[in-house]
Amino acid sequence: MNKPGLITVLLAVSCISPAMAENTLTGMDHRAMHQHMMMDERTPLNLSPQMAQHQLQNMRSHVVAVQTIIGLLANSDFNQAADVAHNQLGLTEEMRKMCNVISDNKDFNELGLAFHQSADQLADTFKTKDMKKSLDALHDTMQYCVQCHATFRQ
Repeated sequence: MNKPGLITVLLAVSCISPAMAENTLTGMDHRAMHQHMMMDERTPLNLSPQMAQHQLQNMRSHVVAVQTIIGLLANSDFNQAADVAHNQLGLTEEMRKMCNVISDNKDFNELGLAFHQSADQLADTFKTKDMKKSLDALHDTMQYCVQCHATFRQ
């Protein structure tokens, strides 16, 4: 680009206010989001707004639990990692009840139950204090997350 052309572009860009740029980007974001939703072929769960919010909170707490587990494994604290896996990700009675009522979609509910059962197996694996087996088990448990997010949407 020659100097006059570059100067013109720089002047034009400098005249765009931050608010104008934000509106332009926001408009593009909305169009991209709409197009993404139109192409999203995952199965919708059609949860009530309250249940959808509850499910989002649960998934976010699961991510925090996995992050905690990774930190504990990095410090070779297998026993504490096992406690987190069982108590925060495992198939506790509370989780079993929730998995049975959160959605009318049987496949979603079964996948949720399988995830929580795998977290209990993960906790058992951590107790062996074998890092390779522990990471393999964590990988297996996380695969349920990946499968669920690839299959379903709210």
